[in-house]
Amino acid sequence: MKDMYRVIESDQSKRIDKLLAEVIEDVSRSQVQSWLKEDYVQVNGMFVKSNYKVQEGDEINWVVPETKPMDLAAENIDIDIVYEDEDVVVVNKPSGMVVHPSAGHDNGTLVNALLYHCQDLSGINGVERPGIVHRIDKDTSGLLMVAKNDKAHESLVQQLVDKSVERKYLAIVHGMISHEYGTIDAPIGRDPKERQRMAVVNEGREAVTHFQVLEHFKDFSYVECKLETGRTHQIRVHLRYINHPLAGDPKYGPRKTLDLNGQALHAKSIGFEHPRSGEWLHFQANPPEEFTKALHYLRNKS
Repeated sequence: MKDMYRVIESDQSKRIDKLLAEVIEDVSRSQVQSWLKEDYVQVNGMFVKSNYKVQEGDEINWVVPETKPMDLAAENIDIDIVYEDEDVVVVNKPSGMVVHPSAGHDNGTLVNALLYHCQDLSGINGVERPGIVHRIDKDTSGLLMVAKNDKAHESLVQQLVDKSVERKYLAIVHGMISHEYGTIDAPIGRDPKERQRMAVVNEGREAVTHFQVLEHFKDFSYVECKLETGRTHQIRVHLRYINHPLAGDPKYGPRKTLDLNGQALHAKSIGFEHPRSGEWLHFQANPPEEFTKALHYLRNKS
């Protein structure tokens, strides 16, 4: 796949490897460096090194080298399966686990674990994402629904499109939210200034998050969020947008925060219509120990 990017004023003097890692989705800086080394990238028709500093107006062209499909291995990793039948699996994913293999994460993922525990997974998303209907971030814990066959997959995806799936999250955020209830209706897209992040942008896709404040602390709030849509990093971006970023969020939050290994966000419940029987299924999972310890600390401190 060949692609092009023209350098804008805000990119001025950035290293080309850093810039392309921001511009190209799901590509690491080390990958870009290997492309540059192997002459897959040109600037104004010339090959350059990784330390080349771009100038406004530079035309960068690159060709993504063909990669062989990942040979996914079934791994005997302990996972918390909340529900399973012939069509669906509901898993309580731990914080720190990546959902499916990608660059830099070719093993130890939820997909690797699922392949060991249940060999039948839908193939709609290809060999690298079998069964995966929706995702939650690496450092977000909680419930995911997984499809075991293509018919179930199509049904669950359609329910997400129809906004009939119920997904609720628990979060600890910075600051005292002044409203007990609220709705954040703001479109989300790629951040034009930092391409590895998402942001509220006018040309973004529709994104709606409803929230309810559960507890107030001195410098933090404990909230429940309900997703109406499911954009990348939606809750993280929306809470930052209203100036209440998630505690422990390394990408969207402040450095001075609670002592956590990642953002304080837990997918606590999920509800959906069973793709075969039509029965409404609803599941809940308590937040992990690190999350509850942070709450205990805030309650004692207040």
